[in-house]
Amino acid sequence: MVISAVEAGQEPRTRRTRRVRALGRSRIRWRWFILPSLVLLLTFFVLPFVLNIPFAFSAWSSYSDGIPFVGFDNFTALWEDGTLRGAMLVTLAYAVIAMLVQNTAALSLALALQHTNRINTLFRSVFFVPVLMSPLAAGYIWRAIVAPDGPLNQFVGLFSSGFDFAWLGHPVSALVGVAFIDAWKWSGLATLVYIAGLNSVPTSLLEAAEVDGAGRARRFFRIQFPLLAPAFTFNIATTLIGALSAYDIIAATTSGGPGTATTTLNVALQQQFKAGFLGSASSLGLAVTVLVIGIAVPLVAWLRKREVA
Repeated sequence: MVISAVEAGQEPRTRRTRRVRALGRSRIRWRWFILPSLVLLLTFFVLPFVLNIPFAFSAWSSYSDGIPFVGFDNFTALWEDGTLRGAMLVTLAYAVIAMLVQNTAALSLALALQHTNRINTLFRSVFFVPVLMSPLAAGYIWRAIVAPDGPLNQFVGLFSSGFDFAWLGHPVSALVGVAFIDAWKWSGLATLVYIAGLNSVPTSLLEAAEVDGAGRARRFFRIQFPLLAPAFTFNIATTLIGALSAYDIIAATTSGGPGTATTTLNVALQQQFKAGFLGSASSLGLAVTVLVIGIAVPLVAWLRKREVA
């Protein structure tokens, strides 16, 4: 049977047409798949944020009937009385401490648990347990541990008789302590990300460096560390974004105290809301969003640029 040139040319085009149609149907199915998540995101996050913006510029409170527009008066008042300024400084300090502790601990654990075996798999599971825990539960557990009559002081008392320290009762130790709890809570997730990054490094590069006489430290800093850039980008960005909007752990441990030592922007927002100053609370909510976007966007852009470099 002889096939004409026209028929021979039509057959590949028919196959291409089928592939294009199949690809189009696949894309449509994926769009329907992400639609529920998109609706939830818009309904419970984007829409409330947009509707909250006008209230940030109003004198809305529980003590008045109207909601008058006051422009930037809320921000000015919060800045002048130190609430906004102090909460921003505490939030930034908290985020930096949590980011440094979490990523240092996670990278160290990843290097120790990189190779897959039964023992390492067990320890990976153990270190991931806090990630599955509620932030409030983690906060309550650690508040009991570091209480003046808690297990931590009792343990230290074995080596120093009469040791009695209020870990959450001093400004510096309270801020560092709650940031440490935040880092402990999420280090397991960051560890898995670093392990995935370490395992993606070609073994041929490490073997060649070892043959050339490079020690373990030199192989890490010259080969593995630069290739971990995507993992660093993800972990640093997520840690900072999460810490900048932290609330649950602080509420469960110090409630913003002692004084204002751990009063982050979200804690200050909750305090204004409880006091009935709803307009000021909305202003602080807007400040949190602006701070997170203002830090996260340029930071991620800079980290991604370093990945390419």
